Amino acid sequence: MRFLRRNSAATEAPAPETVPEVVESTRTAGKGRPTPKRREAQGRRTGPVPPPPRTQREAFKRMRGNKVSKEERRAAAVERRQRMMAGEDKYLLPRDRGPVKAYIRDLVDSRRNLMGLFMPLAILVFVALLTPSIAVQRYATLATTFMLIAMIIEGLVLGRIVTRRVRAKFPTEPIKGLSIGWYAFIRASQLRRLRVPKPRVKPGEAIK
Repeated sequence: MRFLRRNSAATEAPAPETVPEVVESTRTAGKGRPTPKRREAQGRRTGPVPPPPRTQREAFKRMRGNKVSKEERRAAAVERRQRMMAGEDKYLLPRDRGPVKAYIRDLVDSRRNLMGLFMPLAILVFVALLTPSIAVQRYATLATTFMLIAMIIEGLVLGRIVTRRVRAKFPTEPIKGLSIGWYAFIRASQLRRLRVPKPRVKPGEAIK
């Protein structure tokens, strides 16, 4: 019994001396600096404030990356649409940008073209083909053929006129006749109220 008591006393004796040392070592071990605040930690995670966007495309990408409400996206789309219809160069499609294309649009919009009836003529032909009368279909087809021939001739003449005037207006620009003529033809074949951007000159107005 004494032997067991001595062993238990011997094993229990050093406990009061070692335990505080362990606790003290765990308490004193630290980072050596104060804990950062929540704002400082968030600032370190997010990094510096990005610079403002330099172009409209960069601003649009940044806007898409952030969470924006539907109302804000709709308002931004409406504003871009309005500026594009007004003819602001940076909001137009690449095919419509530049002073050369703006001058071509003015030349086309200042003329009254037969090609502007292309869409109504196509609708008329479609309605005529749905009618059961063979005579109506025949006359509609014949009239459409003559109209198309007249539109093609007018398109060729318009292309030559526009190309000549564009080369005289912009002598230093590389002008391709086929590209200029096709752009003028597409513009003239659209209804005036559906043209994008909107015409800024009236029919019959002189363009210098």
